[in-house]
Amino acid sequence: MLDANMKQQLGTYLQNIVNPIEITVSTNGNDKSAELIALAQDIESLNSAKIGLTIDDNPSGRAPQMAIGPKGEAPRVRFAGIPMGHEFTSLVLALLQAGGHPSKATQETLEQIKGLDSELNFEVYISLSCHNCPDVVQAVNLMAVLNPKVTATMIDGALFQSEVDERNIMAVPSVYLNGEHFGQGRMTLDEILNKVDTGAADKQAASLSEKEAYDVLVVGGGPAGAAAAIYSARKGIRTGIVAERFGGQVSDTMAIENFISVKATDGPKLVAGLEQHVLDYDVDLMKTQKAVRLEKKDLVEVELENGAVLKSKSVILATGARWREMNVPGEQEYRGKGVAYCPHCDGPLFKGKKTAVIGGGNSGIEAAIDLAGIVEHVTVLEFGDTLRADDVLVKKAESLANVTIIKNAMTTEVLGDGERVIGLKYTDRKTDEAHLVDVAGIFVQIGLVPNSEFLKDTLELTNRGEIVVNGHGETSLPGVFAAGDVTTAPYKQIIISMGSGATAALGAFDYLIRH
Repeated sequence: MLDANMKQQLGTYLQNIVNPIEITVSTNGNDKSAELIALAQDIESLNSAKIGLTIDDNPSGRAPQMAIGPKGEAPRVRFAGIPMGHEFTSLVLALLQAGGHPSKATQETLEQIKGLDSELNFEVYISLSCHNCPDVVQAVNLMAVLNPKVTATMIDGALFQSEVDERNIMAVPSVYLNGEHFGQGRMTLDEILNKVDTGAADKQAASLSEKEAYDVLVVGGGPAGAAAAIYSARKGIRTGIVAERFGGQVSDTMAIENFISVKATDGPKLVAGLEQHVLDYDVDLMKTQKAVRLEKKDLVEVELENGAVLKSKSVILATGARWREMNVPGEQEYRGKGVAYCPHCDGPLFKGKKTAVIGGGNSGIEAAIDLAGIVEHVTVLEFGDTLRADDVLVKKAESLANVTIIKNAMTTEVLGDGERVIGLKYTDRKTDEAHLVDVAGIFVQIGLVPNSEFLKDTLELTNRGEIVVNGHGETSLPGVFAAGDVTTAPYKQIIISMGSGATAALGAFDYLIRH
């Protein structure tokens, strides 16, 4: 199952197992069961002194499935399917953590997990090509390893299609808790904990409000925010960074090939590097916290969604942007039920079905090319009379037999049967003629919207919601700076956001020494 190189690397990791563990493979005799047995046997052979293996040919639950737990205990971590692709790391971590290897989570987080006092049975539906899914799988797996009242099961939606259909799952990761829908999309360990740990928000709010005032408080944890925090901390001043989701949009980016000096990387890897770099300095990092108000008094005050108020002598806003929505009837009703925004994550759920991509820019045409290898047919709808994507991408898309490109198409409505998408309507902008397209999935790829709603009437914004800044990153409010995709800075690129974050930090430092 594993090649020689993977065996060598995995064998090195598995030597970190402290206490014996047991793997139980449930099979149903099909080809996938044989693959899972082969994988389990490869794992056992790499550290047979600490890893035991049991094959269950007559399981009462899902099969094929791999269960992992400390030897002598009922397993609480399960993989229904073959955890390869993006989930291979989840498998490795489960093996190590079940065997006593410590997690990198903070001690505060570990204690919060251990203190959970209710039965929690997590089921996470994933696709092996989803780069957001492992974060959720690894989070609930760690909770299950540390707390005997928690169980966690990863379920490959492509392999357990009947469950996906029964639960009407059309986007991943999709999380169920004790049989009820719990959440969808990327979630961090802290976010999951805050949802299941009643009272956590009040405790956090009280703790955050007690913090001393900062010299620089960065709001946002993407490339701009990370760069701003690092540049500020290097000046030796008290620096904090508060972010709803560290990494921002970059966390959802797959291939990154234009980050100078790095030939190729991916979003999650870059985000991990950004966070580690920030933590290398004396930066107070506050994650899973959303800013809802900013006010200038003697100090600048930033109010968070949980009611906490942080104070600082200067603030750098780097809240980034999010996917733009179509804002047509049916979009919100069928979001996650056929309306999707990540073709890499959710594309495999539409295997053999008809889909549409809204948008003819680089992201839209790349999505169409990606989906064409999975789905029956892709219809691309572009509002303008020309495609905005690079020529090489357009030529590739046009060469694919199962891709149709329609220009001058204004999407007017998402259609569904009450449970899932069944089609969409669009109007030909030249003839004003209405058309209907039968599709099971709609992937929206029409650009970004700045995350600046909470700043309305506080400082100067453009009619698109971008924060107006000058060459030093200054906004219209003294002591408040901004950087990255939320600003008027042209060309929304990672490397440009980092540069603007550094500029805003230097601007804020200059403001502090002058005021």
